[in-house]
Amino acid sequence: MTHPPIRPPVRIIGIDPGLRRTGWGVIEIDGNRLTYIGCGSVEPPDNLPLASRLLGIHEGLAKVLGDFQPAEAAVEQTFVNKDGVATLKLGQARGIAMMTPAMFGIAVAEYAPNQVKKTVVGAGHADKNQIQVMLKILLPKAEPKSADAADALAIAITHAHHRQSTALRLKVVGA
Repeated sequence: MTHPPIRPPVRIIGIDPGLRRTGWGVIEIDGNRLTYIGCGSVEPPDNLPLASRLLGIHEGLAKVLGDFQPAEAAVEQTFVNKDGVATLKLGQARGIAMMTPAMFGIAVAEYAPNQVKKTVVGAGHADKNQIQVMLKILLPKAEPKSADAADALAIAITHAHHRQSTALRLKVVGA
């Protein structure tokens, strides 16, 4: 009789990019069980020039990646708003949020904001309050100090739920 291979827990970092605050949340998935590991945010000073703020985001995320050693990463996709300049700046922060894990050799998945809300709350147009209520249920030990850290945990949870189909999609595209 052969036993199925035992899969070790997988550590995932979710990243919610932003110029003022880039949220991060780390969880582990072991089978169907989610475990809270840590969360927080990288907050470069507002008075720095854009390039220095982007460097601050990179350095902060690099420290988190070094400290927590995640195996996989997930980043929220940018939604386009009416202010084109703000959208472009957010896109630059998002680029840093994707590049930093890639520099560590970590694959990065992307999820639309509505997919994150639908996965965590069950509705694609949930508000931040509903997300925080569900986080308390899914990760009882998590106490994010900012909405950005809570969003990052929600992104990590979304990846935990969709990582098999995301990996399959990437394999098909790469084939």
